[in-house]
Amino acid sequence: MGTPHDGTPADDHAVYGMAVAAELTGVSPAMLRAYEAKKLISPHRTPGGTRRYSADDITEIRRITALLADGLNLAGVEAVLALEGRNDELRDEVGRLQGLVDDQGQADPRGTL
Repeated sequence: MGTPHDGTPADDHAVYGMAVAAELTGVSPAMLRAYEAKKLISPHRTPGGTRRYSADDITEIRRITALLADGLNLAGVEAVLALEGRNDELRDEVGRLQGLVDDQGQADPRGTL
């Protein structure tokens, strides 16, 4: 992950144009547009409408490419990514709830709730 101090852009900083993103991922510009149309990726847009991709976008494009290589179609990729996103949300919620339980246990020295 880049920092302002090492001269590397942060992972979420959109700096790559479409041609560079295509070169980095091996995905054609037409397919990048198709991924965007399916809402699988959401590159940043400059005020002039030019797409800019971040390192996070590049990682996501590579994930999509791997799923396609495994035999999924774009609809399948969309479903997998949605499920992975939901899993991440649920893990965050479990962590939040576990924190509340832990806090409650610390407040009650007998260990009962």
